[in-house]
Amino acid sequence: MDPFEVRVRFTQHLQHLNASVTSANKAAQYALRYRDMDEDLHSCILEQLERNSMNNRANIMYFIEHLCDMAARENHHDYVRMMQRDILRVVDAVAPEDGSGAANVKVVRKVLQGLQSKSFLLAQTVSEIEECLKERDTLPDAIGLSSPITGDVEMTGTGGARDTPKKPNGASYPRLDKKQIEQRIEEDRERHKRLRENIWAVQQGAGGGDAEFEKLWEETSELGEDDFILYHEEAEERAEAAREWAEEYRGKTVGTEA
Repeated sequence: MDPFEVRVRFTQHLQHLNASVTSANKAAQYALRYRDMDEDLHSCILEQLERNSMNNRANIMYFIEHLCDMAARENHHDYVRMMQRDILRVVDAVAPEDGSGAANVKVVRKVLQGLQSKSFLLAQTVSEIEECLKERDTLPDAIGLSSPITGDVEMTGTGGARDTPKKPNGASYPRLDKKQIEQRIEEDRERHKRLRENIWAVQQGAGGGDAEFEKLWEETSELGEDDFILYHEEAEERAEAAREWAEEYRGKTVGTEA
């Protein structure tokens, strides 16, 4: 395929990313299929991060972690290396210093933690970036995507409307329209749903053993005297319930025969 066409199609994949795993898989598989053009495709990621809406930048940020996962599994570490090289540029695009991407700061933190836990980034690198992010997370409600600011809120007029957040130079922060906000809420809901599903997942042991049983066995406390007392009380309760049920059943039987 022509290199220009590869770039165009990969750009389309990036522009259509959403919260689903399917969209991330398609884009990552495409990037790995044309791994001989990895430098060009990585530049496409950077370009889209700097040109697209804040919603799409958040989706691309999540995609970067997904791409690193798949690239590592296929032993193509060039994508990981380029991400490590340009991670500051990526963060600046997803959560700019001017505060316009304040709602994306949580996304950046989450992805950075994921990359660190998978050894794609050093702990020191993540700590240094975190120091920068603290200054960019001062207006979490600046564009209407995050939870409302807690504490006292300055109110003006009789309608109780909140003042539009201002930049240090006096200019207003850009606000997203209703459609973009609804899209972001829906995508966050989908990610949280998938996260709850993954919480219960247990990794299969390397030796082919029952990893879930081993996990439960390790987390179960040792049997003690209190346990025997509890078992005895529960047995008495079950016996009492059985007696009550038997008496009730005999009463109904006698009534029916009469």
